[in-house]
Amino acid sequence: MTADPSRRVALGTAVVGGLAFVVLAAWLVPWDPVPGGSLSPVPADSVFTRAQIDRAEGYSQWARVWSWSALAVSLAVALWLAFSRRGRAFFARLPGPWWVQVVLAVAVVELVGRLATLPLAVAGRKHSLDNGLSAGSWGDYALDVVKSELVTIVMTSLALLVLIGCARRWRRAWPAVTGALLGALVLVGSFVYPVLVEPLFNDFEPLPDGRLRSDILALADEEGVHVDDVLVSDASRRTTTLNAYVSGFGSTRRVVVYDNLVESLPEDQALSVVAHELAHARHDDVVIGSVLGAAGAVLGVGLLGLALAALRRRGLPGAAEPAVVPVVLGLVAVAALLTSPVQNGISRTIETRADVDALRATDDAAAFVDLQRRLALRSLADPTPPAVSQFWFGSHPTALTRMALAERVLRDQ
Repeated sequence: MTADPSRRVALGTAVVGGLAFVVLAAWLVPWDPVPGGSLSPVPADSVFTRAQIDRAEGYSQWARVWSWSALAVSLAVALWLAFSRRGRAFFARLPGPWWVQVVLAVAVVELVGRLATLPLAVAGRKHSLDNGLSAGSWGDYALDVVKSELVTIVMTSLALLVLIGCARRWRRAWPAVTGALLGALVLVGSFVYPVLVEPLFNDFEPLPDGRLRSDILALADEEGVHVDDVLVSDASRRTTTLNAYVSGFGSTRRVVVYDNLVESLPEDQALSVVAHELAHARHDDVVIGSVLGAAGAVLGVGLLGLALAALRRRGLPGAAEPAVVPVVLGLVAVAALLTSPVQNGISRTIETRADVDALRATDDAAAFVDLQRRLALRSLADPTPPAVSQFWFGSHPTALTRMALAERVLRDQ
């Protein structure tokens, strides 16, 4: 078989994407956000009782069993569909023009993976229900699963249509063209997600007038963050855990707090939560994540082009064939798992900077410590998770590490 003409372009695309990611990460990510150097977590027994620690560890142990098992099953299914003879034969027989075959292939991979992991997902939700962390009926849960799957199929199909369409149009240059287009789609997706996707799962209302709203807007003004409004999400119909977040950027940026957070937290702790989110907004952390994601997409497409060129020599479909869809999704699943430590390491660093800024903005380390304790108890978070779990999957610092940060700031006041 002749050499794939796109291989050299794929290599160049991977190099450009990799260099862009490294340079952007070095420039934009706050690699040393903790004043005074690294932190040692406070002892768990200085914050929680033995009974609280045992309950959190018991819950977290089984939560990891269900989530890690689902991850393993989904990965095994994706790889079987991609590389088994039966899987390849099935996808080679899909009907319709190429773009219909792409959408059908995406739907099959996603639905088979979802069905294979559904028993584990149900077991995980029952575990959360039994421990008081989840809320809502099973019917509501099923509706959310259906909506989530439809969103995933639409977004994944769009990406695969771009990739395969470019490979059919530009036989040699498709990795570079696809990398640029998918990088742009990452930015566009981050921009429109708050107004197109989030309303499918939650209702949002402005935070009612009152002291909390006034204090939040005053804090935003002090921190130099433009906030048109603070929105309240009806998250309590799904979960009893407390949370807040920032999404979008520019005209779609929104600061969102859970309704149960507004209803159950003392005002000083609620302000600590919002100060953390305002720090994300002030540093444009959503933009940072989106730009890094775009560079990562370019790198990923380049590496994907190299992998597909190598696999094509072994008889697997090429990038211009709709039957390549399960191969691409299988490779992406493996890549997502392997790159999780990088993504979550960056996330933990950015979250730590937001904590530092929140402590400085509120000048209330005691409220921050009380908040972290309350959040940990409410979510049954493992105070001392296994090191490999935190390294690979932990997107935030542990509660004990965040308390150590607050103690350091409190001593420096």
